[in-house]
Amino acid sequence: MTADPQRWLWAVGALALWLALIAVIVWRERRARAAARARSDALAGAGEGQPVLIAFASQTGFAEELAWMTARSLGDGGVGARVLSFGDLDVQTLKSTDRALLIVSTTGEGDPPDSAAGFVRKVMGEATDLSGLRFGLLALGDRSYDQFCGFGHAVDGWVRRAGAEPLFDMVEVDNGEAGAIRHWQHQLNQITGSVTAPDWTPPAYDPWRLVERTLVNPGSPGGEAYHLAFEPVGATPYWSAGDIAEVGLPERDGVTPGSREYSIASLPSDGRVEFLIRLMRHPDGTPGLASGWLTQALALGDQIGMRLRTNRSFHGPADETPMILIGNGTGIAGLRAHLKSRTDAGGAWLLFGERTQAHDAFFDAELRAWLASGVLRRLDRSFSRDAGDGRYVQDLVAASADELRAWVARGAVIYVCGSLEGMSQGVHAALESALGADVVLTMLEDGRYRRDVY
Repeated sequence: MTADPQRWLWAVGALALWLALIAVIVWRERRARAAARARSDALAGAGEGQPVLIAFASQTGFAEELAWMTARSLGDGGVGARVLSFGDLDVQTLKSTDRALLIVSTTGEGDPPDSAAGFVRKVMGEATDLSGLRFGLLALGDRSYDQFCGFGHAVDGWVRRAGAEPLFDMVEVDNGEAGAIRHWQHQLNQITGSVTAPDWTPPAYDPWRLVERTLVNPGSPGGEAYHLAFEPVGATPYWSAGDIAEVGLPERDGVTPGSREYSIASLPSDGRVEFLIRLMRHPDGTPGLASGWLTQALALGDQIGMRLRTNRSFHGPADETPMILIGNGTGIAGLRAHLKSRTDAGGAWLLFGERTQAHDAFFDAELRAWLASGVLRRLDRSFSRDAGDGRYVQDLVAASADELRAWVARGAVIYVCGSLEGMSQGVHAALESALGADVVLTMLEDGRYRRDVY
């Protein structure tokens, strides 16, 4: 130990400087937390009822940025939001809210961000009951890693096993891909009911020309459904069965209302993008903004702006893998693309529900041809308004429990497309009853159970 007074003065000065630096860092951190709480409190009061909890696990700041953008979008739509870091999140907070939006980054090979380490250790390591919670999850990752969005999948599995119900299926984002983030925004619009929210990242649309539009269910007790076809103005781009078309809507009353997403019912080999769109009407009878424009106002030969978005979470398996396809209404569009892409190597089974057989047996001739060729090994349809039937597609699932178990045992995958409310929930419950809740959750985690619901 030195007795040199000058060295002692230097040591004391260095210590004082270090302590001052620590104090500044702590002060700045507390000030940032206080500012974040103030922002969150202000957004929580933006709407009536309990605010939506938005929790983020961020490594680079991108997840946090998206969390605040999410909160502002909800607030603009009249829905309050409360924003928290995973570092400040606990079980009691999750139990005390009825809706949560989780924005989760993955670092490296499936690891959580540093700020979420405590949540993983203290919260995810314990069994809990979140049966009163409905949630949505945005998973950020990088496909160059084997465990793409690994922490997002871990959180999704944990909240599902705790009994929480999804508001919609997990949205995966590869390296900030703009189309996937717009898909997240589309889901937010479903929560707020907004039809004019501007896109966070406006896409570059390509021109497409309307070449066919046919009313396919005249006389149906349900809304009119139209088969539309658009040809590209230029080269035909590539897409896969399961991908999504993002259609830009025209300006109206000085406002650009953003975009709408539709399941693609065709393949690049068809040379055109095809849709099955139901005309939606408001209570006063006026047509919906997007469906009214596409099915009524747009003329043959008119051009629209459209972008095809990769939807890897709904891409099909290898051709030799058996597929169980389940859907209702216009959801058959996305399932049709999968059937068009397959041979009879693995075989497929379609379970489909609509209102009446006389009016709503969409793509009937094609389905019968696929059944005759062996692409479809089995076709079950229900028509809820027909005398002597009255069943929904989930009733078909329940009635076929033994055969479903046999197909799954042979390695079959399950793809569901159609309405989020009612159909997808009923089908999920029927699958859990037929296969077991643990089997269904394992299939979901393994990518053998996939959904495109809206």
